Amino acid sequence: MALFKQGEISIHYEEYGSGFPLLLFAPGGMRSSIEFWPKSPFDPTAELASSFRVIAMDQRNAGSSRAPIRASDSWDAYTRDHIALLDHLKIPRCHVMGGCIGSSYCLSLIKMAPGRVSAAVLQNPIGLSAENRSAFNEMFDGWAKALKRERSDFDDAMLASFRENMYAGDFVFSVSRDFVRACTHPLLILAGNDLYHPTPIAKEIAELAPNAELVMNWKEPEAVRETVAKVRAFLEKNRPKQ
Repeated sequence: MALFKQGEISIHYEEYGSGFPLLLFAPGGMRSSIEFWPKSPFDPTAELASSFRVIAMDQRNAGSSRAPIRASDSWDAYTRDHIALLDHLKIPRCHVMGGCIGSSYCLSLIKMAPGRVSAAVLQNPIGLSAENRSAFNEMFDGWAKALKRERSDFDDAMLASFRENMYAGDFVFSVSRDFVRACTHPLLILAGNDLYHPTPIAKEIAELAPNAELVMNWKEPEAVRETVAKVRAFLEKNRPKQ
């Protein structure tokens, strides 16, 4: 098991294949970790390793990664982990692909370090709807409850502030509509269609971003092979020229 350690933070990651780097941010909400990829409609660690150096990771305090919890934690804390991991691996620039919450991590990384990202695949992007605010809060609370059984280095007030920083906003939570409107990075959006991954959010990202492509039907068993080919072609097309 590969671990990157920086101070009190320990990030578990795994590498597959070789070539231009592709950094993955897994589905799973606050439990986002490598183990969720094989449960997805397709597993990029298996499907894309023949063409890219695929790097998968457990987010802080998920899977085998650990970090302190502070009241000030937010999307930026995760993004700093991502940049630190790229620095550790001596990767100046990469593609990114995120499933579920990972889509918002992708956009946050593009915002904080635009030069480090060449293109992004947003699979099942999360976002706010009229019906799902409580679902995101409950997802966070379930993760926090499980963590409290293992640790005693934080309290309820810290968790409440952390949750507010993560999910009190709107749109995709990590960035604003104005940011996406100004984002010129190539984006391939694989639309979601459930409570956490509302179809209107995927459509809005595609409408706002000036260099985006939207795929509506991609995860049905009969569509997966074509989807993998589309994702691979998109990443190959946007590989930086040497």
